Amino acid sequence: MTEQTNGKYKIMVVDDDPDIVATILVGLQNLNQQVLTARDGLQALDVAEQQDPDILVLDLMLPRRGGFQVLQRLKGKASMKGKRPLICMVTGNEGMRHQEFAEQNGVDEYLRKPFAIPNLVEIVQGFIKQLDKGIENAK
Repeated sequence: MTEQTNGKYKIMVVDDDPDIVATILVGLQNLNQQVLTARDGLQALDVAEQQDPDILVLDLMLPRRGGFQVLQRLKGKASMKGKRPLICMVTGNEGMRHQEFAEQNGVDEYLRKPFAIPNLVEIVQGFIKQLDKGIENAK
């Protein structure tokens, strides 16, 4: 787990590929928020329990607990969409059924790899605006 900056919100990046994590961290650094990382699903759940992140950038394919399991634990149903933590799932999977399943489990955004970092940053900025307006906690 790494941490950057001490902003108003906690953003957790969960991906097992260190190059992807590093690239995302560079993209998020100008948002001046606290950024946490986790390399697998179990670590993501541990960090989420300890740090209570506001936003997750969550890879679908993770070791030790998949992204769907993390999503289900933190949100779990479609009615949790728009509630904290806000989650953007990222995946290299092309199938629509993965996206549909993620939406049924409350994912807020779904982004297919490869994606442009500015697109991800725009999504996270939108989440920050939602948080600034005040949203309920999904837990």
